[in-house]
Amino acid sequence: MSKILIKPVLTEKMNVQKEKLNRFGFIVDKQANKIEIAKAVEKLYEVTVLNVNTMIYASKKSTKYTKKGIVSGKRSAYKKAIVTLIEGDTIDFYSSI
Repeated sequence: MSKILIKPVLTEKMNVQKEKLNRFGFIVDKQANKIEIAKAVEKLYEVTVLNVNTMIYASKKSTKYTKKGIVSGKRSAYKKAIVTLIEGDTIDFYSSI
């Protein structure tokens, strides 16, 4: 289960969705489906999942002009899942800090 959820998405946009719509974002394994993601979230955080939306982001190439010359690189492709919880359930990512 821990291999399915890679890390939570902690951005301002996700904080707004967390407060208004009770949605939480996760970077997940590219091979995981919605059912596996829902089971992993329910087991790890002890909440009830209402809905799971997924999206796959493609890799991107980037070129930087530096003092040493042109440096080319590539950003990895990843899959993101937006998990909607039932009313009353919540996930606190900051409790273990």
